[in-house]
Amino acid sequence: MKKVVKTLAVAGLVSVMAAALLAGGSASAARRRGLVASIDDASGSPIATVRMTRTDDGKVLVKARGSGLAAGFHGFHVHSVALCDPAATDSGGATVPFFSAGGHYNPDTTKTHGAHAGDMPPLLVTADGRTMLRFKTDRFKISDLMDTDGSAIILHAGPDNLAHIPATTATGGERYHSHVDDIFGADTATKATGDAGARTGCGVLERVSS
Repeated sequence: MKKVVKTLAVAGLVSVMAAALLAGGSASAARRRGLVASIDDASGSPIATVRMTRTDDGKVLVKARGSGLAAGFHGFHVHSVALCDPAATDSGGATVPFFSAGGHYNPDTTKTHGAHAGDMPPLLVTADGRTMLRFKTDRFKISDLMDTDGSAIILHAGPDNLAHIPATTATGGERYHSHVDDIFGADTATKATGDAGARTGCGVLERVSS
């Protein structure tokens, strides 16, 4: 009889432990839920993958990996529309790959480039064409990016200056002049895009469970 009771007790303990492990696994999976974007170039070839997950401190962890890219820095942003059309046209009718993804994700329209919610650190690609980046941001939540028109990740051809073009020196002397807007400092285009150049890759952000 004692042996039977002991066996039942052990079985009960195993069941409790199994349930706890399952519950922990479910909680862990819930924490890992996030977004993924498979980035393709204009020809449809995959060049990078970006994953976003919510962390325990409420921030968003962003991880990016890529290969077959041109060496150097590349602008890297969240854009406001989940549409990656390599044959998209701009307002003038010219073909501009991935123009369909809209501008940088920027719910606060008073912010200019460098402070857009969708601005991310530029990707540094090594001589072998590979890149890897990992950072946290508190500028957006996962749910923010999954609004009615979704969001996309854009990779640019050139480096991103984050609109860091001061108009004056510390002593007040003028340093940078825009011939486009005839002003000193960052001009309209720089404040919108950081002069990162053409959109060479695009990936729609989609929900994933792990």
